[in-house]
Amino acid sequence: MSIATASPSDTPALQAPAASGQRLFRQVLRRRLRAFLSRAASPAAILLLWEIASRLGFIPERILAAPSQIGATFGALVASGEMGSNILVSLGRVLTGLSISLSLGTALALISGLSRRGEVIVDSPMQMVRTLPFVGLVPLFILWFGIGEFTKVTLIAFATTFPMYLTLYSGIRSIDAKLIEAGRLFGLGHFGLIWHVILPGALPSFLLGLRYALGISWLSLVIVEQINATAGLGYLINNARDFMRTDIIVVCLLAYSLLGLFTDLLVRSIEHFALAWRPSFIKD
Repeated sequence: MSIATASPSDTPALQAPAASGQRLFRQVLRRRLRAFLSRAASPAAILLLWEIASRLGFIPERILAAPSQIGATFGALVASGEMGSNILVSLGRVLTGLSISLSLGTALALISGLSRRGEVIVDSPMQMVRTLPFVGLVPLFILWFGIGEFTKVTLIAFATTFPMYLTLYSGIRSIDAKLIEAGRLFGLGHFGLIWHVILPGALPSFLLGLRYALGISWLSLVIVEQINATAGLGYLINNARDFMRTDIIVVCLLAYSLLGLFTDLLVRSIEHFALAWRPSFIKD
């Protein structure tokens, strides 16, 4: 049996698609690189001007440290382990408070959203309490619970319960009535409708509320860690304020921002997979 081999004349025909694909890949790579550089140009120029102004003395260190000094301070805090240990403390406070608000807000939204009687009992008090100013409640919580960790976690839980409740309640009440009728036609009972129709339909609102709650939780953390904190990013900020270390303050503020961005991206990743069934008008 003879084995057919490609003749030399066939080689260019085989190499042409590969070469075309490589050219296309390089073009896409260059286009993305140009887009990245164009977006990064303005921030880089601001940092450069900031550095020059700091070096020339136009921006005193007690007002705002230079970017190079902020970077060096960040490296020193990471190397010493001080940044990592305090980030873990702050993250623990946020996760504890958020777990409480997640459970409480979800339960109240289900009670209010699935029942007219539950709405009468739950929704009016929730609408009244959510209008209370969060910052104004800090002295009252200190009088009630002291200045320990319980107060910090409770304040975070209080501030983040309402986004979870409002978005999930709205999601439950906005379920299309036709879907409910279709579920009944297929023989679903009350709990079957809740499990197979209402909860999946309200999942986008739930995840949106979770993203809102995460953003508010980090904002609340900045406030509560000013209350006699002995560890955490707020503790570092308070010490830096006493010694006029603006570089440490900026590093901690950047850490707050990056933690908030990371947790938001995490929820968006969950949303991407959990809501893969949802149609979208935006096409890839």
